[in-house]
Order: sequence, then C-alpha cells, then structure tokens
Amino acid sequence: MRRLPPRRLLGAAGLIGAVPAAVLLSLMLLGALAPGPGLLALLACGLGALLVAALWLGNLARLAEALGRAAAEDGQLVPPSSTPLLPAVEEIVDGVARLARTLAERDLLVGRLRQADAAIVESLPDPLLVLSPGRRPLRANAAARALFGEAAVSAAEAAGGDAAGPRDGDIAALLRHPAMAEAVDRALAEHRPQTADLTLPVPVAREIAAQVIPMEPPLADGGRLVIVLSDRTRERALERMRADFVANASHELRTPLASLIGFIETLRGPAEDDPAARTRFLGIMAEQSERMRRLIDDLLGLSRVEMTEHQPPTGTARLAPMVRGELEALEPLLRGRRIRLQARLEEAAVASPADPEQLAQVVRNLVENAIRHGREGGEVTVTLRGGEGGGRRAGVVLEVADDGPGIPREHIPRLTERFYRVDKGRSRSAGGTGLGLAIVKHVVNRHRGQLTIESGEGMGALFRVWLPGAVRAPVAEARPDAPAAMPSRSPRRGAG
Repeated sequence: MRRLPPRRLLGAAGLIGAVPAAVLLSLMLLGALAPGPGLLALLACGLGALLVAALWLGNLARLAEALGRAAAEDGQLVPPSSTPLLPAVEEIVDGVARLARTLAERDLLVGRLRQADAAIVESLPDPLLVLSPGRRPLRANAAARALFGEAAVSAAEAAGGDAAGPRDGDIAALLRHPAMAEAVDRALAEHRPQTADLTLPVPVAREIAAQVIPMEPPLADGGRLVIVLSDRTRERALERMRADFVANASHELRTPLASLIGFIETLRGPAEDDPAARTRFLGIMAEQSERMRRLIDDLLGLSRVEMTEHQPPTGTARLAPMVRGELEALEPLLRGRRIRLQARLEEAAVASPADPEQLAQVVRNLVENAIRHGREGGEVTVTLRGGEGGGRRAGVVLEVADDGPGIPREHIPRLTERFYRVDKGRSRSAGGTGLGLAIVKHVVNRHRGQLTIESGEGMGALFRVWLPGAVRAPVAEARPDAPAAMPSRSPRRGAG
C-alpha cells in the first residue's frame, strides 16, 4: 500500500478528533476535569483520531487502487486483503464490485454483438464500404475486397485518416464518379438513403448500382456513410447479348440458311434424278451447315467470355505446352494451305492469373486467323517470350505473325468488333465467322492484358498479346523434335 501523505493524515485526524478534544478542553477550563486526567484524555483522543484516520484513509486508498486496476485491466474489482476493511468501506467495495461485474458482462455482450455485426457485414454477398465524415474509406467487406482487390482496399484504408492522402485505384474512381459524389452529397444533406447507377470504365467496364446510407449516430469506428454496391455488369451484359444475339445471328445465318433452303428445293425438283447435281449440292449444303455451326459456337463462346469479363481469373497457365498443343491441332489446316510454321517458345513462360481454357482459345483464334488470311504457301511465326506491359509490368508476350497481304491501317482500330471484316467475301470464303478477334479482345481484357495489332498493305500482320505473368525458370534447351526457331521479326509486321 502507498504511504499516506502526513498532511492528509493529520488533516483527517484533526477532523475526527476535533469535537472530543474541544469538549475535553472546555471541561478542563470550567474546572470539571483535573488537568492531569484531562491531558491524558486529550492524548488518547489524538492517538485514537490518528489511528481511525490512518485506517479510513488506508481503506479508501486501497479501494481507489483497486478501482484503477479494474478500469485498466479486465473490470474485475479485487481489493487488497493485507488489512481488514472498515464495514462502511466494505459495503462500498461490494457495491462497486457488483457494478463492475455488471459493466464487464455488458461490455462482453457488446463485444460479442460487434463481432457478430462484423461477421454479418463481412459475409454479405454485396460489396460494402464504410466512409468517414471526410468521405474516406474506413473498411470494406470481403465482397468489396474481391471486387476492387486487396491491395486497392488496403491502400484506401491506410489513407483513410489523412484528408490529403492519395486516392488512387478503383475505389478512388468509384468515389470520384459524378453520380456517386452527387448521391453522397444528397445523403449527407438530406439524411436519407440515396441510390446511384454508374459505369466504371477501368480496368474493364463495370455497371454498378450503389446505395448510400447515412448513419445516425455514426458507427463505433467513426463511419458516417455506408455504401452498398451491386455489380450489375453480368445482368446488363446478358440483356445486351440477348438483343445482339438475335440481331447478329439472324443477319449472319440468313445467307447460309437461304442457300440450304434453295438447294433443298432444287433437290426436290429439277435435280431430283440428277446424281451428279445431288452430290455437288449436298457438299455445298454440308459446308453451309458447318459454317452455321461455327457461327453459333463462336456466338455462344463470345457470350460466355463477355459474361465473366469483369471478373479476373484466379489460376495459372504454363503457356508453352498449351501453344504447342494448339499448333498440333491446327496441323491439318496448315497442310491444306501449304503454310510453313515457325515457333519459338519460352518453355518457362507462365501467365498468372489465367484461365487456361480461354488462353488456349486466344492462341487457336490468332493462329487460325493467320493461317486463313495469310498467304497460301507462306509462313506463320509464333513467338512466346517474357516481356513488359504498360507501366513496365512484368509479364509474357505471345506474337503471331504472317506474311500475307496485310491489313490497311484504317481498318485496324475496328478489327476486334464483332462481325467486322476487311474483305467480307474473302473472309467468308476462308471460313471465318467474324467473331474470332472479338473473342480474343474480351479474353485479353478479362486477363487484364493488352492486345496490339501492327500491319499495313503488303506488310503482313502481327498480333501481339501481353499477359501478366513471368518467366519462372531458365529457358529449356530446344528438343530435337521442336519446330525450328525463327529470328525475331521486324516490329513493322502488322496485325491481321
């Protein structure tokens, strides 16, 4: 126990012994009490007052010490037991202990409720952001971290307490969007929930419905606004794709369907008994049917890619074996057009994050495009290597080049539009559907990659795809059965 200050001890003893001492002095002055016994009585009164004052102040000091320890630690009031407490102080201690236990139980209950609230918010399927009064992100749930990325959310939360801190990335783009800023302003001014529909163009276009809810009173962490986001990209894409599918499919299927109907009518009529005409017509009908099948397959494939374009993949893909497998599958088409294939593949190239099936489709579409639209009897070169993308990010580069007639430069910006063809007649005769490069564009967008096309009339075409990833091991030594490597092509090669 702490030592009692002498002045406080003497002051308390004076208060306790003042009245008895005054009575004894009065009796001595009036002669009712002899001086000797009176002085002894005064001494006894002073000593008793000191003893009672020390005991009382000591009890109060121990009680204050126990209360301070309880407040600083776990709320449990355990007074020291070195000396017995006065009855009055002991009653106070019991009452305060009961109050402390009640407060501790309530605090525990509040903590459990907060944990339950946090768990509910964390497991909500829709992204949720909590903003401070200064409109800074304070926290985000798992769905928001999945939507914007862990790094973006962590950076935004780290800058949350600094009114002048950086506001970069997807969350900053969301909060700066005019529709979102207006909804936040209205929510703060009117103290009512507000809604907003907005489109975020980067890194891929996303359509989001936002609900801004003002919190009265503010949350425990100072949160003043809660923003609930609902990603409508998939639903809106489905709506657009339904309309596009009907419009595009009806337009593209009309020609082969009309051919089939015409040949069927001919076979039923004038050519009914003509075996040679029937054989020729059936061959043409088979080609038109195959064209419709390819068209429908590409339309469905494009629809699947567009539905997931806003959601980045999560796996990894070793690209060299994948490219080699696709080249082997296209061997009959290469022989049919007498095209020489040159391949230079970095064996350790890995794309990450990646969807292996979709990247295989990118390779297939680009190589098939080069074969169909390149020069018959010419050469197609496929290169896989490490390389940097925009912002000097590490990654891998896939290049597919041909030595065909090339593409006029004014057509290059529109090559990845669905059903866009530079030469419609030649494209259809080559067996193209007009959707291959559109599929490539959307797959590369989903992988947060880059597609560049370089070409010019008479210059051939070069398609270059950069994907996030790395070369994770030394280049494997070329195998005896590997295709011959070709020196890297000039950058002037264009995209086809």
